[in-house]
Amino acid sequence: MVSLYGQTLTRRQVAERSGMLSQFAGVRLMTLGDGVERGIRMLEFRTGTGLRFTALVDRALDIADCEFQGKAIGWNSPAGFRHPGLHEYEGENGFAWARSFSGLLTTCGLDHILGPEEVPAEEYNYPGKKTVRHSLHGRIGGIPARLTGYGETWSGDDCVLWAEGIVQQSAVFAEDLHLIRRIEADVGGNEIRIRDRVVNHGFSRTPHMFFYHVNVSYPVLDKGARYVAPVRNVVWAAHAGNAYEAQKVGYRTMPAPQMNFREQVWQHEMAAAADGTVPVAIVNDRLGLGLEVVTRKDQLPCAYQWENFQAGQYALGIEPSTHHVLGDLASRERGEMIWLEHGEERAYDATLRVLSGAGEIADAEKRIASIARQPDTDFPLPSGNFIPLERHT
Repeated sequence: MVSLYGQTLTRRQVAERSGMLSQFAGVRLMTLGDGVERGIRMLEFRTGTGLRFTALVDRALDIADCEFQGKAIGWNSPAGFRHPGLHEYEGENGFAWARSFSGLLTTCGLDHILGPEEVPAEEYNYPGKKTVRHSLHGRIGGIPARLTGYGETWSGDDCVLWAEGIVQQSAVFAEDLHLIRRIEADVGGNEIRIRDRVVNHGFSRTPHMFFYHVNVSYPVLDKGARYVAPVRNVVWAAHAGNAYEAQKVGYRTMPAPQMNFREQVWQHEMAAAADGTVPVAIVNDRLGLGLEVVTRKDQLPCAYQWENFQAGQYALGIEPSTHHVLGDLASRERGEMIWLEHGEERAYDATLRVLSGAGEIADAEKRIASIARQPDTDFPLPSGNFIPLERHT
């Protein structure tokens, strides 16, 4: 049954009330036409509850805009939703990725995440390529998808909005990895479901790293907004040491935008619920609005928190990851790199759920606290305990 506007309706009753479902819900393909966005294909999803979001077909089917009942949730950076033809992955010593960084969801990978690094490339068996130089967070977010389908599917009296596509990160004498992505949202629902598979289409043993960069901004992110998560302990902080408390911004309670704020990044060790899921939320009690991100511990065992509270760039990142923040070379040295042989794949599931009203926020907090109670201080001492991940030899 579909819940809309205070009523629970069958498929027939929905049809009786509209000439087309698109009157209040659906998926629509369009092309952006101006500025740096010109030429990008975009899918607009509307669930009928006030949840509206867009998926950029030509940027890995990542989620761009997101709003709920007129209130923005996702981040629009100064870079805008830049056409992939303008992407400068190799530039600025590996940091030009930031010139295309924007939106609620940016996918990072598929063979590298985190900062620029030079790593061995002997797996590709090409004499002229001894190493690979990776830029920040990998290539996948700047690659267009091949759109394989989208639409609305009824199953009895339930209706799912969906889109599917394949993003190929491939080159001669290098990786040939395919991201197969499906996005779903229920008519009458308040959540976005992402189902990803990363498949090694090539015949070289290939490294694989992956994480979701989920970026929340104003008005959900505002002074007093709270980060709620089943944090067992804080493992690492980029600003640890003498500068740990210098900006007077901890991990739990968010400030207003700051002048000259320096990025802070944390890695937390999260506990999982009995079903293996890890829920993390940012909530705004004043608005009665929040976003909960749910992933699986067995798929994404590590978790980062990105704080970019610089005025004009104001954002908080929830970032579940396959690997520790130590990076590519360290994952190889620790035996934690994921190596995919031909035809092997990894699956990832993420749910982005809007929390609407004090009741839903309270329920989410109760669920999260029942898994693990996060440290009750803003500046827990980082443990430095990077728990060994499954070895991939």
